[in-house]
Amino acid sequence: MRPSFHILVVCSLLWSASVVAASTVYRWVDAHGKVHYADVVPERYKDKARPVEAPAAAPSSEDQRAAMERAQRDKARVQAHSAASSAALQAPATTSSQPSGKRPSQVPNDRTDCATWQRLYEESAACFGPYRTVRGGVKPEAFDVCNEVPEPPPARCRVRIP
Repeated sequence: MRPSFHILVVCSLLWSASVVAASTVYRWVDAHGKVHYADVVPERYKDKARPVEAPAAAPSSEDQRAAMERAQRDKARVQAHSAASSAALQAPATTSSQPSGKRPSQVPNDRTDCATWQRLYEESAACFGPYRTVRGGVKPEAFDVCNEVPEPPPARCRVRIP
């Protein structure tokens, strides 16, 4: 009875080794330049075929926990943002000519001093910065968030270079 047990163990080990070997995936490029992935490689490509490192099938329990925490944080952030957006949409309209949510919050007029005008101009340029396209244009959604402030008039405000 003892020898048959050893034979059974050896056979099961050989079977499990063949299953593991069969699960190896190889990558090779054929004569036409097409990339192939398979567990069986044709004879003419055996010298070119390389085993591919496959990622683990299932994430660890720590990875799953971290992913769940990230998902909960993201969900809370989205809910907070949507609540703030809906509150802003339900707020009563103001009688001023400028929306309160745009930057800069004020636009210069004839009585604005040069330092304030320059500050508002720089703040407006900084607000529009992330909405610039590669070719120098401005995305339309920028005007929902930013107030356009013209450059201070050179006849009235000289730019001081430190």
